[in-house]
Amino acid sequence: MKKAHLPSKVCPVCQRPFTWRKKWERDWEQVKYCSQRCSRSRSKT
Repeated sequence: MKKAHLPSKVCPVCQRPFTWRKKWERDWEQVKYCSQRCSRSRSKT
């Protein structure tokens, strides 16, 4: 896959876009946060 064609989402915590990563290949539908930091801070915002 070319980088230009990768799917992307917007993180609900930091509002930044993030793109598909190989490690999320099986779980892309469940991925909500761009990083572990945002995942941990989700309840604070």
